[in-house]
Amino acid sequence: MSVEFDFNFVPGLPVGKWSGFPKYNFVGGHNDAEHVPVDALIAAATSVLKREGFSLATYGLNSGPLGYRPLRDFLVGKLKSHAGIACEADEILITSGSLQGLDLVNSLLLSPGDTVLVEQDCYGGSLSRLSRRGAKVVGIPLDSGGLRIDVVANALADLSRRGIRPKYLYTIPTVQNPTGTIMGEERRVELLRLSRAYGVPIFEDECYSDLIWDGQRPPALYAISNGVGVIHIGSFSKSISPALRVGYIVASWDVLSRILALKIDAGSGALEQMVLAEFCSAHFTEHVLKLNRVLRGKLETLIAALAEQFGTAAEFEDPKGGIFLWLKLPDGVDTQKLAQVALAEGLAINPGPEWSTDKVHATTRLRLCSANPSKEVIRQGVARLAQICHREFGVPTRIANIKRG
Repeated sequence: MSVEFDFNFVPGLPVGKWSGFPKYNFVGGHNDAEHVPVDALIAAATSVLKREGFSLATYGLNSGPLGYRPLRDFLVGKLKSHAGIACEADEILITSGSLQGLDLVNSLLLSPGDTVLVEQDCYGGSLSRLSRRGAKVVGIPLDSGGLRIDVVANALADLSRRGIRPKYLYTIPTVQNPTGTIMGEERRVELLRLSRAYGVPIFEDECYSDLIWDGQRPPALYAISNGVGVIHIGSFSKSISPALRVGYIVASWDVLSRILALKIDAGSGALEQMVLAEFCSAHFTEHVLKLNRVLRGKLETLIAALAEQFGTAAEFEDPKGGIFLWLKLPDGVDTQKLAQVALAEGLAINPGPEWSTDKVHATTRLRLCSANPSKEVIRQGVARLAQICHREFGVPTRIANIKRG
């Protein structure tokens, strides 16, 4: 008698064997390969392993379940100087990337059927996780200043009249994904006022906040609130390397202790934490300044290529930082169809509906990541995208000469 395995297909997961990235890869949160600080990371690894390698024999590196203490000590200083957050090392939990932070917070706060407020155009990973947990998502539109507070107020009032209190409001206030907006301090203060008035905590995601061109930013929501009613997450994925998979949660101990009880993986990767702590204490600020200059140059190349190939047919805001461009094409363009056709021709883009709570609004939108491809590949890729758009949708009506890649 033969035995058959019944595998359930899970939408959104790859079903084929890995065959490598496409030539023109504008998806994901990949970073610039030439500016991963490899030599400094090698030196950091050598130094810390010679000094403390014996601690790999114990779970937690003799630092306890919250994570490697020197890395948390570095974060205490970084968060204070960068975001205005005053916290202790024991109010920081190291996670296996910020995605584990999302999962842990959702595990603590959410049950199926719960309501959550999020930005209308939002990080696709957060939206997919909310969907899998059966949450009811209320999308709040953004403008050039980030989350629209007037719509937040109206949504909270309407939900309150119906006896519904959202479990939290999720926001990326500093270099928002995918729009690149930065919420001003006045809006942050008003958002916290609404949070207190309706008893709705805020889940603040600051994974992209190191990538600001001028280095100037408002204090974090966690800082303004003195840690009351806010959970904060961050990551080293965009500032150092996404493949290291090191993120963190900042919360008051009464909240963090409950999150820690849900983290049942015996601790995040130890070697990564050791190397990051050693590297960051000596090189973090200098490295991020250099990286931002490179990323800004690539984003400017992307903007110039879009202007050349699409003209006024492509609409977008000029971000103040980050690695993404949120692009609107003319009505009639279906970016999900565009993404499928483009991928078959070696070009990967993120279609808008995957990054929005309003699928109709996002039909003509797409997200492009400019951090990983070279400037020449960016120019070639945008030219190829224009060619495909023109062939499939008649947009743009006229295209520049295509340089074949």
